[in-house]
Amino acid sequence: MGKLLTRVTLPGVLAQIRHVTPVHPDAAEGLTARVYAQAGRDFGMLAPPIVLHSPAPEPLAAAWGILRESLLAAGTVERSVKEAVATAVSAANACPYCVDVHRATMDGLVAGGPAREIADARAEAIADPALRRVAAWALAGGTRAGAAGHAPPEPPERTRELAAVAVTFQYLNRMVNVFLGESLLPPQVPRRARGPLMRMFGLVMRPAARRAAAPGASLVLLPPAPLPADLAWAEGTAFIAGAFARAAAAMDRAGRHSVPEPVRELVTAELSAWDGEPPGPSRAWAGAAVSALPPGLHPAARLALLTAKASYQIDPSVVADFRAETPGDRALVELTSWASFAAARRVGAWLRTTTPSPSP
Repeated sequence: MGKLLTRVTLPGVLAQIRHVTPVHPDAAEGLTARVYAQAGRDFGMLAPPIVLHSPAPEPLAAAWGILRESLLAAGTVERSVKEAVATAVSAANACPYCVDVHRATMDGLVAGGPAREIADARAEAIADPALRRVAAWALAGGTRAGAAGHAPPEPPERTRELAAVAVTFQYLNRMVNVFLGESLLPPQVPRRARGPLMRMFGLVMRPAARRAAAPGASLVLLPPAPLPADLAWAEGTAFIAGAFARAAAAMDRAGRHSVPEPVRELVTAELSAWDGEPPGPSRAWAGAAVSALPPGLHPAARLALLTAKASYQIDPSVVADFRAETPGDRALVELTSWASFAAARRVGAWLRTTTPSPSP
């Protein structure tokens, strides 16, 4: 089914990706070919949010690894609940593409469920109290204050899996906002047809979504690495910790390759003081932040900062300015993936995933 669906959807998938030329499956080699093979089999198709990484093989493997081990791998949390978290995080991050895809998948798994309420960020309207807590936690967790105000929704082993989904979509939402449009559907599709077509998409994806993948299969794609302190929330679930440790190392290598050190230092400093709140309706804040750097670094620094803190503010001019100084698809994917993952790690570090022990 995965091979057939991939073949049918491939032209549309490749056409959706902007700013870079994705690697066609027929031309894929090495690590890229191995990721494509796993993704087609386990996800049911080559999804655009994964394929957009293909000009940079290690970020491709890292993105696939955290998506697979958080959302698709068999664990203690039902896939429909993971889809609820993916939808909620995407709604909070103003990523309409991911909201549509994961709302439709959730609808395909649980007909008549609360996918609409989650997509509209109305957790309070969810009847099931357990799912209401999960959705509220995921919707609020993108800011430090929101995370502090919501207790972990599940026992620790389940919350680790939910946190993995949340951090994965903090990452993917940023990349999707840069490289994809607002919907899986082409813009020329009439508005009245969009609902039925997305419901059909959910039904098409249902067989793959109901088939849990074996945990840990993606770990062979990247070399082992230690788990950084800011990803300590993943400790205790080996396949999740392994995926995020490998992804962190791969993204760090991508950053060293394509992100100038002064830009990395600036973004790291900005994120260390960031509380997750939107920086404002204009991009003036980014211009002010990069002003101390040499002018030749401004395009890279502006793109990296916007990707990390306000990916929805990126337009073609921001990408064009970067490409004028740094041509090449690999550099663009590596810079944005490094910045996206840095922001996702920051959010993950303040997510409440355990309940503090009472004081003696």
